[in-house]
Amino acid sequence: MAEIVQTKELVETVIASLVAGVGVTAIFSMAIWGGARFVDLSRSGRPVAAGAAATLCGLALVVTLGAVAAGIVVMTSK
Repeated sequence: MAEIVQTKELVETVIASLVAGVGVTAIFSMAIWGGARFVDLSRSGRPVAAGAAATLCGLALVVTLGAVAAGIVVMTSK
């Protein structure tokens, strides 16, 4: 008998979209936080801490762009 709804694939899609949506949002918010901390710390004369915040910001932006690129590749390959 044929299935009308393939539940396993549907559940996998929902879980993957939730993980990706929440994960990418959290990583991008870390980039925003790192950028804001960089500005605050550099104005207060703390170059080492400002550098660490800038590194976090850059790394989070790279991960976010990588996730977007991976999503585009997955969508166009199917």
